[in-house]
Order: sequence, then C-alpha cells, then structure tokens
Amino acid sequence: MHLFGLPGFFLPFFGFGFVMYFLPSIIGLARSKRDIGAIILLNFFLGWTMIGWVIALVWPVKTDYPMVVR
Repeated sequence: MHLFGLPGFFLPFFGFGFVMYFLPSIIGLARSKRDIGAIILLNFFLGWTMIGWVIALVWPVKTDYPMVVR
C-alpha cells in the first residue's frame, strides 16, 4: 500500500496547484511575450502573495504595443 493508498488521490491536486501557481508564466510563454523572463521571475518569487500572482497574471494578458524607435 502506497502512503495509506492515497498517492493517486493527491497527485492530481498537486499537479493542479502547480499549474495554477505558474498559470501567468504558462500564458506568457503561450503568447510569446517579450518580457517572459521578468514574468517568470515575478511569478516564481512573488506568486505566493495574491497581489504578486495577480500582477503576474495581468502582465502576460495585456497587449504588447510595438516599440517606437526614434
């Protein structure tokens, strides 16, 4: 019996939590954001705070405007 017969029960919840925690980074990678490194770092270090996670989620969702070069 594996850990009281529950590893099959806990594994999906662990995986779901991992995906939800890194959802801003996943969205940023999927949308090919130019600041993906900063998004991943913000998500990794401040994602545990709700404010940091929301900021990390809003950043990859907003539209990238082209940079104007003068």
